Parts: sequence; C-alpha cells; structure tokens
Amino acid sequence: MTGPSAKAEPGHLPVRGDLAHIKLAGICFVPHYAVPMPHALSVPSGLLAAARTDAAQICELSAGTVFNVLDIAGGWAWGQEGEDGFVGYLPMTVLIADGSTA
Repeated sequence: MTGPSAKAEPGHLPVRGDLAHIKLAGICFVPHYAVPMPHALSVPSGLLAAARTDAAQICELSAGTVFNVLDIAGGWAWGQEGEDGFVGYLPMTVLIADGSTA
C-alpha cells in the first residue's frame, strides 16, 4: 500500500476495522475484503449506525433500494446503499436476496 488512504464523504466509505469492500483493496488496509452481495429492501427501513434496534438512524431507505451487503451476523447486514451511498446496518428481515424486488 502506498500513498494516503481513500477519502470519501463521511458515512460513505464501506470500511470498518475488520472488513472493507473489495474495491478498497490496496487503498485501505484491513484483515478481510468482501465482494458485495446485492439485496433490495422489501419495505422502507432506517439504516442504522450499529447492529441493534436502538442504534442511531443514519437515514431512511425506501422499499426497492439496492443495499450491497458486505457482512451478515446475528440477523443483521452491514453494507452500503447502492455503490456510493451511506454505510450502516439493516435487519436481514427487510432484505430480498439478489437485489430483486419481485
């Protein structure tokens, strides 16, 4: 890795201490990189700052919004709205696999 780390608008960089989006390999140093798994929201839902129901809401996402899942644990998905939207957590119960709304 050479040069400075990637810069992005706050809340839009899909990286945390243990994991980052594969597009950040060579830019951000973390133990693991993930290929996003596109899902769609089946109902409107708040994107949360942590994997718990009482976490701060980052924004509201509409039904049908594509959410690129990077990690799943304990019934929660961590990922990014589309390709460059906000990063946060959603309950798996609001997601439809393969980014399909049908």
